[in-house]
Formats: sequence, structure tokens, C-alpha cells
Amino acid sequence: MSFARTCNRRCRFVKRLARCSILFFSALTALQAMAQPAKSAQSAQSSWKVAGPDGGDARAFAADPTDPAHLYLGTTNSWLYESQDSGANWHRLAKLDPADGYVLDSIVVDSANPLNIYAGAWKDSSGGGLWISHDGGHQWTAVPSLKGQPVHALIQAPSDAHTLFAGTLEGVYRSSDSGATFTRISPEGSKEIHEIESLAVDPRNPAILFAGTWHLPWKTSDGGKSWSNVKKGVIIDSDIFSIIVDPDKPRVVYMSACSGIYKSDNAGDLFRKIQGIPSEARRTRKLMQDPENRDTVYAGTTEGLYKTENAGKTFRRMTGPEVVVNDVFVDPHDSKHVLLATDRGGVLTSTDGVEDFVPSNKGISERKVAALLVDKNDPSHLFAGVVNDKTFGGVFQSTNGGASWQQLGAGLEGRDVFALAETKEGTVVAGTNDGIFILDPPGDAGSASNTEIASGPENAASSENASGSGKASGPAGAALTWEPRNTIANTLVKTISQTHYHTKVNVEKEVSAPKVELSGRVNALDVSGDVWAAATDIGVLTSRDKGASWQGGPVMGGAQYRSIAVHGDAIVAARTEGAAVSTDAGKTWLPLGVPTMLTQLHRVVFSPDGTLWLAAREGVYYSNDLGKSWLWFQRLPFRNVDDLSYDPLLKRMLASSETSDQIYAIDSKSMTWSWWKAGYQITLIRNAGSRLVAASLNDGVLTGPETTDTEGTGK
Repeated sequence: MSFARTCNRRCRFVKRLARCSILFFSALTALQAMAQPAKSAQSAQSSWKVAGPDGGDARAFAADPTDPAHLYLGTTNSWLYESQDSGANWHRLAKLDPADGYVLDSIVVDSANPLNIYAGAWKDSSGGGLWISHDGGHQWTAVPSLKGQPVHALIQAPSDAHTLFAGTLEGVYRSSDSGATFTRISPEGSKEIHEIESLAVDPRNPAILFAGTWHLPWKTSDGGKSWSNVKKGVIIDSDIFSIIVDPDKPRVVYMSACSGIYKSDNAGDLFRKIQGIPSEARRTRKLMQDPENRDTVYAGTTEGLYKTENAGKTFRRMTGPEVVVNDVFVDPHDSKHVLLATDRGGVLTSTDGVEDFVPSNKGISERKVAALLVDKNDPSHLFAGVVNDKTFGGVFQSTNGGASWQQLGAGLEGRDVFALAETKEGTVVAGTNDGIFILDPPGDAGSASNTEIASGPENAASSENASGSGKASGPAGAALTWEPRNTIANTLVKTISQTHYHTKVNVEKEVSAPKVELSGRVNALDVSGDVWAAATDIGVLTSRDKGASWQGGPVMGGAQYRSIAVHGDAIVAARTEGAAVSTDAGKTWLPLGVPTMLTQLHRVVFSPDGTLWLAAREGVYYSNDLGKSWLWFQRLPFRNVDDLSYDPLLKRMLASSETSDQIYAIDSKSMTWSWWKAGYQITLIRNAGSRLVAASLNDGVLTGPETTDTEGTGK
């Protein structure tokens, strides 16, 4: 687009804003602001640190064949982790692609040279590839022949280190030159041999290969020249998740499918279903043999880890059903040492033959943090609310500025947490996908300023009980329990007939409506004053008795409110398409006037002086008269602002966008801003004393530099 057309569009936009009595600044100044120099992401990430909470989704292990204590771990967010101490501690080694969201399901460490590492990845079944490192995982190169292909399976031939096989949605590929090039060996255009989920190669003959697809297994005995459907004994249309060939007895083949676990004693000519695992609905994502005892096989399923010690005759569940297992690693030097890569729970480790598990996530941060709270009395005391992690999630707290975290999940029962707020007494309140909860009643030991952290891991999976049903032990800090505050007690105006001076008249009276319990998502909370306020999917709620009861519902005929802000008796509530204002602490509501060109509202917040701020797709706006007139902070170099919060140290408003890794501190009086580059996508930004903390889309909580140490300023 030409510069002239850009200027014309900008002028027309400014004229429309002027008709709304909004003060603007020149487009030229905005363009100059956009030209501010920026540090590289690597430089930014050196000052912004990933702080946790520990855990999240873990997908696949790989071990250095010369040192089994040297482990690699793939995640669902493009990151590869490394451990030098058998998984006790982890650190981020490399991000394979600048984009988030790549699932690293397949990692291979070269058996001939452990400095060579191969990693296959996929993204939403529409993209992916294979990456190779020749320096132990520090530098990576994408393989051109598989670029853009989702790689779901990757394996190295045990008898020939130069030979690798990759499974993609298009078919099976082979490399005979240590991964430099790959050639398709499954039939071109095959309607059957595609969507490859699993691979297994004969330990003695690399020409014999099994390929599991999303619809039954296949086998080649001549390096891909011909293929046969080895489905005899397998339920039709079964997805094949995992295949293993016994290294000592290659005719013994185990295979897991959506219909169960199968075993063949004749190299796949006939499979029989193993009846040891009771539920056909359970998905067995990973099979792993014990390297010391081949009759011991582990089955990682979507409902826990199972183990057989008699070659599949019987299985016993070793964890609770809430543990979703993606991969299993058995230490070849100590088969009692077993690690699990799990959904939500990260890495679980056992040192007693999988009788008991504890988390082993130090250094792993793969959480989606949707809420972030800094204790107003102690900026080193942080609370993070996470989503999508069920019993492994909820709320986490840190009393040392994010150096370590403690799960506070008791009472939330696996709910997602979208909002966290603190009362003036120091009590923490959470808004979830199913109601409002308070961390201990006001005045108890659970308030934000005096909560003591119990020792122990945030979650652990225990062995099955005597009846054979596994369970997870309760989270540490379970004495601090979240209690529901979800009673909605509204009043109704009812017309009744009364007799006055021998005459019947109709009189309107307020009567109590039947009490109901709040259910549904709570998107934002403001509990800083005497009147608490909540923006929810059913509307706006207020409480005058510290959450014991709530009043409200749809406001201005609408629900789905996303943000709430309170300043004295003034309350402003926003939903995507508009906002409402109350000047009597929520008793009555009126529409809030907002600039007509706004298409999507994200956040409303008051600064201490009563200025109302608004974050929208079109940028940042502020009003000194409760929405009667608005000023647009035109000079801000980005739009689509998702979050605003007030920094009392800088006396500025902090702005962030999920589409940017930059953070801005706005001074409305001088019309200037300062900025930082985090190097991560930011959802929320908060002040923690003299330091910034942020919530990210996929990387947990981030701790930033001193607030005085900015990247630059703009006018």
C-alpha cells in the first residue's frame, strides 16, 4: 500500500474521531513513535525471566545413549528442555521455531553421536517439520524435504544409525544419510498409508518397518517397496498410537490402539487383544518395555499408567486416572527409575518401580496464566491463576517473587481461574469458569498478607490402593481451601393487593426472589472496596456482605461482561460491544458512552485519581468525566490492547497486547510513554514493587527488569 493511501486513510480516521470530540495528535508523530529502536528477542528474553509455576504439558523424552541421566523433553509450545541430572532439574534448551504451538512429539538422540539430535514437530495438523542439531541442541536447522509437514513419528534404526524414518500426514519417509535428506517410501497418493501416528523398526533389519496410521497398522519387509496391512485380529478402523518390537525377540510386537492393546507373537501376522486394561474408551498413547526385564511393559494411557510384569497377561494401574500419560522413560541403568511425560502435570518421576510418583518439574514452565495478582502488602507474594490444567492447575502462589511456587487447588476441584483480586483486608478472591471462590474467610490465616506456605510438591500421583484404583495425593498447602461464594439473592418488585380505609389498592413491594447459585464463567473481579463487583457471563454482580450473597444479572439487557472497575460508588462494566456505568454502587445502570468507532472492548480500569481507562482493539482511551468525553492515546505504537493496569511506583498505566511482546507505561499528563520488550506474548502486566511481572500466553509468569530500566521512551 502506498504512503499516500496510508496518509489518506489516517486523515479520514482522524476526522471521524474528531466528530466524537476526541483529542488526537498527528499521524506523523505516531509513525515516528513506531520507528523507535527495539532490542532483539534474545536480548529481551535475557532481562525477562520465565518464573513458573512449574509444570504444564510434557510430550516426549529422549536420552543420551552414552549418559541416561542426560535427558531431553519436548513440549506443546515449540520448546525443547534439557536435564543433566535424570530429570531432577530442567532448563529451556532451544525453541525450534519462533512461532508458538509446535508439539514436539518425537525426539531422537543419535546412537552414533549424541551431539546429533533430531526433533519432529506438528502444529494443528496443518504444519510442522523435522529439525536437526549437530551441537547438542543449541543450534537447529529444519530439514528442507519435510518442511511444513506435521511429523508425528520419528525413529532411528537400531542396527544402522544412518537410517531414520519419519511419519507425517502424507506418509512414511526414510533417510539413509543421517537425516540430511528424506525420501518417501510409502506409495505416492496412497489412500491407506498416510496420517502416520507411530513407527517401529526391526532391531536387526532396517528394511522391516511397522507403521501405525489413524486407521490400522501396516508393515513393509523390503524397505518400502511393498506394504501389507497387518490388521488381522485388530478391530476395524483403530488408530494406532504406539508400536514396539521386542529387541531380544523381534517376532514379539506390541501395539496400542484406540480399541485397546494388542500383542503379536509372529511378527504381526496375527494380533490378539490383551484384556488386562478394562476400558476400551481409554487411549493408550505410549507403550514402553523395561530394558532389563522384557516381560515388563508400561502402558501410558489417557487415564493413568498401567504396568504388566507378565508380558501382557494382566495389567495394574499405577497412578490415578487423572494422569494423562504421553510418554514413558525407563532408566536403562536402573529400571526402578521411571519418568512420565504428562498433560498438565509435566514430568512425574518414580524411584521405586512406579509404586509412587512425585512431580519433577523444576525449571519447566508451560502454563497458560489467565490471572495474576500481586499482594498489595508484599510485592514478592504472587498469585497466578491458570487454565486448562484441571486438578494440576487452579491457583499457584509464590512468596519469593516467583523463585518457587505452591499449588493452592483445594476446593477449586479443577476449575479454570480467569480472575484474581484482593480485598482491602488482604483476602484473595478467585473468579473461575464455574463461580466465585474465596481463599479462607476474611480475618483467617489464609489472607494474602499472612498465608504460610506448606512444604511439598504441588501435586503428586500415588500408587493404586488395595482395591486397584489409583489416586492422586492432595496438593501441598491443602489446609488453605477455596470456599464458594456463589449465592445470588436478588429482590423482585411484586404487585400485591392491600386494603386501605376499606378500599383495596394495588401496592408494589420489594420481595426476595428465590436464591440461586452462580454457575458459569467469572471474567473479572474488583473487591477493593466495600462493594464487591464481578463481571460474569450472566451479567454484572455486586455484593455488600463480602461475597456472602450477590445481586444482579444482565445489565442493559446484556450478559457476557468481560471487565469491571470500581472507584468509590462508580462502577463501570464492559463487554465486547459496549459498557455500562453505575454511580450508586451497582443499584442502577446506564449505558456508558464510548467512541463510536470502537469495535471491541477488552478492559476498563480506574487510576487512583478517578480517570477511567479503556483498552480496545483500536488502542487506549481515557476519560476524566466518567465517559462523557474521551481522549485517545494516539501516540501508542500498537493497537489491539488487551490489558491495562496501574503502576503506583511509576504513576503510569501499563498496557499490553496478546499480539505483541512489548509493554508500555503511559503518562496521560505529559502524553509520553516508556516501553519494554519482553520477548514473549503478554496477556497481563502488573507492578510488583520496583519490578514488573507478567502473565504470558504459554510460558507462565514472567519477571521483568526494574521499572526504571526501560527500553526507550516515546512522545
